[in-house]
Amino acid sequence: MAISRAQLVKELEPGLNALFGLEYKRYDNESAEIYVTESSDRAFEEEVMLSGFANADVKAEGQGVSYDQAQETYTARYTMETIALAFAITEEAIEDNLYDRLASRYTKALARSMSNAKQVKAAVPLNNGLPSVNTFKSGDAVSLFSTNHTTIAGACSNTLTTQADLNETSLEQALIDIAAMTDERGLKIAARGVKMIVPSANQYQAERLLKSQGRTQTADNDINAINSMGMIPQGYRVNHFLNDSDSFYIITDVPNGMKHFERTPLTTSMEGDFDTGNVRYKARERYVFGVSDYRGIYGVEGA
Repeated sequence: MAISRAQLVKELEPGLNALFGLEYKRYDNESAEIYVTESSDRAFEEEVMLSGFANADVKAEGQGVSYDQAQETYTARYTMETIALAFAITEEAIEDNLYDRLASRYTKALARSMSNAKQVKAAVPLNNGLPSVNTFKSGDAVSLFSTNHTTIAGACSNTLTTQADLNETSLEQALIDIAAMTDERGLKIAARGVKMIVPSANQYQAERLLKSQGRTQTADNDINAINSMGMIPQGYRVNHFLNDSDSFYIITDVPNGMKHFERTPLTTSMEGDFDTGNVRYKARERYVFGVSDYRGIYGVEGA
Protein backbone atom coordinates (compact mmCIF):
# COMPACT_ATOMS: atom_id res chain seq x y z
CA MET A 1 0.00 0.00 0.00
CA ALA A 2 1.37 3.46 -0.94
CA ILE A 3 2.14 5.78 1.95
CA SER A 4 0.23 9.06 1.95
CA ARG A 5 1.91 12.43 2.21
CA ALA A 6 0.32 12.98 5.62
CA GLN A 7 1.74 9.67 6.82
CA LEU A 8 5.15 10.60 5.42
CA VAL A 9 5.14 13.87 7.31
CA LYS A 10 4.04 12.14 10.49
CA GLU A 11 6.89 9.66 10.21
CA LEU A 12 9.57 12.21 9.41
CA GLU A 13 8.68 15.12 11.69
CA PRO A 14 9.92 13.68 15.04
CA GLY A 15 13.36 13.05 13.58
CA LEU A 16 13.63 16.57 12.21
CA ASN A 17 12.44 18.06 15.49
CA ALA A 18 15.11 16.13 17.40
CA LEU A 19 17.78 17.22 14.93
CA PHE A 20 16.62 20.83 15.14
CA GLY A 21 16.70 20.78 18.94
CA LEU A 22 20.20 19.33 19.13
CA GLU A 23 21.55 21.85 16.62
CA TYR A 24 19.83 24.81 18.31
CA LYS A 25 21.36 23.92 21.67
CA ARG A 26 24.85 23.95 20.15
CA TYR A 27 24.80 27.75 20.06
CA ASP A 28 25.35 29.71 23.25
CA ASN A 29 22.45 31.84 24.43
CA GLU A 30 24.61 34.90 25.04
CA SER A 31 21.58 37.12 25.65
CA ALA A 32 20.87 35.26 28.90
CA GLU A 33 23.90 37.00 30.42
CA ILE A 34 22.22 40.38 29.85
CA TYR A 35 18.46 39.90 30.16
CA VAL A 36 15.99 38.53 32.68
CA THR A 37 13.38 36.46 30.86
CA GLU A 38 9.67 36.77 31.70
CA SER A 39 6.68 35.15 30.02
CA SER A 40 3.90 37.15 28.41
CA ASP A 41 0.38 36.41 27.17
CA ARG A 42 -0.21 39.73 25.41
CA ALA A 43 0.73 41.45 22.14
CA PHE A 44 2.67 44.01 24.19
CA GLU A 45 3.80 44.64 27.74
CA GLU A 46 4.05 47.96 29.56
CA GLU A 47 5.97 48.67 32.74
CA VAL A 48 5.39 51.97 34.53
CA MET A 49 8.24 53.62 36.41
CA LEU A 50 7.04 55.06 39.73
CA SER A 51 8.98 57.86 41.36
CA GLY A 52 8.72 56.72 44.96
CA PHE A 53 8.91 59.30 47.75
CA ALA A 54 11.36 62.06 48.61
CA ASN A 55 13.52 61.89 51.74
CA ALA A 56 11.44 61.70 54.92
CA ASP A 57 11.16 64.93 56.95
CA VAL A 58 11.52 65.54 60.67
CA LYS A 59 8.12 65.71 62.35
CA ALA A 60 8.05 68.43 64.98
CA GLU A 61 6.32 67.70 68.27
CA GLY A 62 2.61 68.36 68.05
CA GLN A 63 2.73 68.99 64.31
CA GLY A 64 1.11 66.97 61.57
CA VAL A 65 3.03 64.45 59.51
CA SER A 66 4.15 65.44 56.00
CA TYR A 67 2.61 63.73 52.99
CA ASP A 68 4.20 62.89 49.67
CA GLN A 69 2.79 61.45 46.47
CA ALA A 70 4.43 58.97 44.12
CA GLN A 71 4.31 59.83 40.43
CA GLU A 72 4.40 57.91 37.18
CA THR A 73 7.51 59.18 35.42
CA TYR A 74 7.57 57.10 32.22
CA THR A 75 6.32 53.88 30.68
CA ALA A 76 8.52 51.25 29.04
CA ARG A 77 6.64 49.48 26.23
CA TYR A 78 7.57 46.09 24.82
CA THR A 79 5.90 45.11 21.52
CA MET A 80 6.18 41.46 20.58
CA GLU A 81 7.81 40.45 17.29
CA THR A 82 7.22 37.20 15.42
CA ILE A 83 10.42 35.59 14.16
CA ALA A 84 9.89 32.73 11.70
CA LEU A 85 11.58 30.92 8.82
CA ALA A 86 10.81 27.80 6.79
CA PHE A 87 12.20 25.59 4.06
CA ALA A 88 10.64 23.19 1.58
CA ILE A 89 11.87 19.93 0.06
CA THR A 90 10.44 19.12 -3.34
CA GLU A 91 8.47 16.01 -4.18
CA GLU A 92 11.10 15.14 -6.77
CA ALA A 93 13.90 15.29 -4.16
CA ILE A 94 11.93 12.88 -2.00
CA GLU A 95 11.38 10.56 -4.98
CA ASP A 96 15.10 10.65 -5.78
CA ASN A 97 15.98 9.67 -2.19
CA LEU A 98 17.64 13.01 -1.50
CA TYR A 99 15.38 13.72 1.46
CA ASP A 100 17.65 12.50 4.26
CA ARG A 101 20.65 14.47 3.09
CA LEU A 102 18.78 17.69 2.32
CA ALA A 103 16.55 17.59 5.39
CA SER A 104 19.54 17.21 7.70
CA ARG A 105 21.37 20.16 6.16
CA TYR A 106 18.33 22.40 5.98
CA THR A 107 17.19 21.64 9.51
CA LYS A 108 20.60 22.45 10.95
CA ALA A 109 20.76 25.66 8.92
CA LEU A 110 17.29 26.65 10.13
CA ALA A 111 18.26 26.11 13.76
CA ARG A 112 21.36 28.25 13.30
CA SER A 113 19.33 31.00 11.62
CA MET A 114 16.76 31.12 14.42
CA SER A 115 19.46 31.19 17.10
CA ASN A 116 21.44 33.88 15.30
CA ALA A 117 18.35 36.05 14.78
CA LYS A 118 17.61 35.97 18.50
CA GLN A 119 21.11 37.02 19.49
CA VAL A 120 21.13 39.83 16.91
CA LYS A 121 17.79 41.09 18.26
CA ALA A 122 19.11 40.93 21.83
CA ALA A 123 22.14 43.03 20.93
CA VAL A 124 20.09 45.85 19.35
CA PRO A 125 19.51 47.84 22.59
CA LEU A 126 23.23 47.70 23.41
CA ASN A 127 24.40 48.51 19.88
CA ASN A 128 21.84 51.19 19.06
CA GLY A 129 21.60 52.71 22.52
CA LEU A 130 25.16 54.07 22.43
CA PRO A 131 25.43 57.88 22.39
CA SER A 132 26.78 58.15 18.83
CA VAL A 133 24.10 55.83 17.41
CA ASN A 134 21.17 57.06 19.51
CA THR A 135 18.40 55.07 17.80
CA PHE A 136 17.31 52.87 20.70
CA LYS A 137 15.53 54.84 23.43
CA SER A 138 14.67 53.85 26.96
CA GLY A 139 11.20 54.53 28.35
CA ASP A 140 12.06 58.17 29.12
CA ALA A 141 12.58 58.82 25.36
CA VAL A 142 16.33 59.32 25.81
CA SER A 143 19.09 57.19 24.27
CA LEU A 144 19.55 54.10 26.44
CA PHE A 145 23.08 55.17 27.40
CA SER A 146 22.97 58.85 28.25
CA THR A 147 24.28 61.41 30.72
CA ASN A 148 20.90 63.13 30.67
CA HIS A 149 18.21 60.73 31.84
CA THR A 150 15.75 63.22 33.32
CA THR A 151 14.29 62.53 36.77
CA ILE A 152 12.07 64.56 39.09
CA ALA A 153 15.14 65.51 41.09
CA GLY A 154 17.47 66.25 38.15
CA ALA A 155 19.50 64.09 35.78
CA CYS A 156 20.91 60.58 36.06
CA SER A 157 23.71 59.09 33.97
CA ASN A 158 24.54 55.56 32.78
CA THR A 159 27.49 56.35 30.52
CA LEU A 160 30.75 58.28 30.73
CA THR A 161 30.66 62.03 30.19
CA THR A 162 33.55 61.58 27.74
CA GLN A 163 33.59 58.23 25.99
CA ALA A 164 36.79 56.23 26.48
CA ASP A 165 38.27 52.85 25.65
CA LEU A 166 38.27 50.12 28.28
CA ASN A 167 41.12 50.72 30.70
CA GLU A 168 41.66 51.06 34.44
CA THR A 169 40.63 54.72 34.51
CA SER A 170 37.45 54.35 32.45
CA LEU A 171 36.34 51.24 34.31
CA GLU A 172 36.90 52.85 37.71
CA GLN A 173 34.96 55.93 36.61
CA ALA A 174 32.10 53.74 35.38
CA LEU A 175 31.93 52.00 38.76
CA ILE A 176 32.01 55.37 40.53
CA ASP A 177 29.14 56.60 38.35
CA ILE A 178 27.13 53.47 39.07
CA ALA A 179 27.61 53.91 42.83
CA ALA A 180 26.39 57.51 42.49
CA MET A 181 23.13 56.58 40.74
CA THR A 182 19.95 57.93 42.29
CA ASP A 183 16.28 57.08 41.97
CA GLU A 184 13.62 59.33 40.44
CA ARG A 185 13.49 61.44 43.62
CA GLY A 186 17.25 61.86 43.92
CA LEU A 187 17.79 59.28 46.67
CA LYS A 188 20.99 57.24 46.55
CA ILE A 189 20.33 53.60 45.61
CA ALA A 190 23.86 52.25 46.32
CA ALA A 191 23.98 50.46 42.97
CA ARG A 192 26.85 48.13 42.15
CA GLY A 193 28.24 46.65 38.97
CA VAL A 194 27.94 42.87 38.97
CA LYS A 195 28.97 41.73 35.48
CA MET A 196 30.76 43.17 32.47
CA ILE A 197 29.74 42.46 28.86
CA VAL A 198 32.39 43.00 26.18
CA PRO A 199 32.79 42.33 22.45
CA SER A 200 35.32 39.64 21.54
CA ALA A 201 38.01 42.23 20.71
CA ASN A 202 37.88 43.57 24.29
CA GLN A 203 38.03 40.27 26.15
CA TYR A 204 41.80 40.36 26.60
CA GLN A 205 41.72 43.79 28.20
CA ALA A 206 38.80 42.70 30.39
CA GLU A 207 40.78 39.64 31.51
CA ARG A 208 43.74 41.78 32.55
CA LEU A 209 41.66 44.40 34.33
CA LEU A 210 39.53 42.00 36.33
CA LYS A 211 42.00 39.24 37.15
CA SER A 212 45.45 40.81 37.47
CA GLN A 213 46.69 41.08 41.06
CA GLY A 214 48.64 44.24 40.29
CA ARG A 215 47.71 47.32 38.28
CA THR A 216 48.00 46.81 34.54
CA GLN A 217 50.38 48.71 32.27
CA THR A 218 52.39 50.23 35.12
CA ALA A 219 55.68 49.42 36.86
CA ASP A 220 54.33 50.54 40.23
CA ASN A 221 53.84 47.84 42.82
CA ASP A 222 50.21 48.82 43.38
CA ILE A 223 47.41 46.33 43.82
CA ASN A 224 44.62 46.11 41.29
CA ALA A 225 41.84 47.69 43.36
CA ILE A 226 39.08 46.48 41.03
CA ASN A 227 40.20 42.88 41.56
CA SER A 228 41.05 43.06 45.26
CA MET A 229 37.76 44.78 46.15
CA GLY A 230 35.68 42.33 44.12
CA MET A 231 34.04 45.20 42.29
CA ILE A 232 32.58 43.11 39.45
CA PRO A 233 31.91 39.82 41.24
CA GLN A 234 30.52 37.89 38.26
CA GLY A 235 33.43 38.77 36.00
CA TYR A 236 32.98 39.41 32.29
CA ARG A 237 31.17 37.69 29.45
CA VAL A 238 31.91 37.95 25.74
CA ASN A 239 29.06 38.83 23.39
CA HIS A 240 29.84 38.19 19.72
CA PHE A 241 26.96 40.32 18.44
CA LEU A 242 28.17 43.73 19.63
CA ASN A 243 29.03 46.08 16.77
CA ASP A 244 31.46 48.46 18.49
CA SER A 245 34.73 46.59 19.04
CA ASP A 246 35.93 48.88 21.86
CA SER A 247 32.64 49.22 23.74
CA PHE A 248 31.95 47.74 27.16
CA TYR A 249 28.86 47.37 29.32
CA ILE A 250 28.27 46.74 33.01
CA ILE A 251 25.16 44.99 34.30
CA THR A 252 24.20 46.48 37.66
CA ASP A 253 22.23 45.08 40.58
CA VAL A 254 19.35 47.52 39.99
CA PRO A 255 16.20 45.39 39.47
CA ASN A 256 13.87 45.60 36.46
CA GLY A 257 16.64 46.56 34.07
CA MET A 258 17.14 44.63 30.82
CA LYS A 259 14.19 42.34 30.07
CA HIS A 260 13.28 39.67 27.56
CA PHE A 261 9.57 38.92 27.25
CA GLU A 262 8.71 35.57 25.68
CA ARG A 263 5.23 35.44 24.16
CA THR A 264 5.48 32.12 22.27
CA PRO A 265 8.39 29.72 22.81
CA LEU A 266 10.28 28.34 19.84
CA THR A 267 8.12 25.77 18.04
CA THR A 268 8.53 23.79 14.84
CA SER A 269 5.92 22.29 12.53
CA MET A 270 5.83 20.32 9.30
CA GLU A 271 3.23 19.74 6.60
CA GLY A 272 2.86 18.46 3.06
CA ASP A 273 1.49 20.56 0.20
CA PHE A 274 -1.06 18.87 -2.06
CA ASP A 275 -0.54 21.08 -5.12
CA THR A 276 3.26 20.92 -5.33
CA GLY A 277 3.95 17.74 -3.42
CA ASN A 278 6.56 19.61 -1.42
CA VAL A 279 7.20 18.97 2.27
CA ARG A 280 7.55 22.17 4.30
CA TYR A 281 9.19 22.65 7.70
CA LYS A 282 8.83 25.84 9.78
CA ALA A 283 10.28 27.32 12.96
CA ARG A 284 8.57 30.18 14.78
CA GLU A 285 8.70 32.14 18.04
CA ARG A 286 7.51 35.49 19.46
CA TYR A 287 9.52 37.65 21.82
CA VAL A 288 10.95 41.10 22.46
CA PHE A 289 14.08 42.51 24.12
CA GLY A 290 14.13 45.87 25.87
CA VAL A 291 14.73 47.80 29.06
CA SER A 292 12.51 48.95 31.91
CA ASP A 293 14.93 50.78 34.22
CA TYR A 294 18.02 52.14 32.43
CA ARG A 295 19.92 52.01 35.73
CA GLY A 296 20.15 48.25 35.20
CA ILE A 297 22.98 48.70 32.71
CA TYR A 298 25.88 51.09 32.11
CA GLY A 299 27.36 51.37 28.61
CA VAL A 300 30.44 52.97 27.07
CA GLU A 301 31.19 53.01 23.34
CA GLY A 302 34.91 53.66 23.52
CA ALA A 303 36.93 56.60 22.28
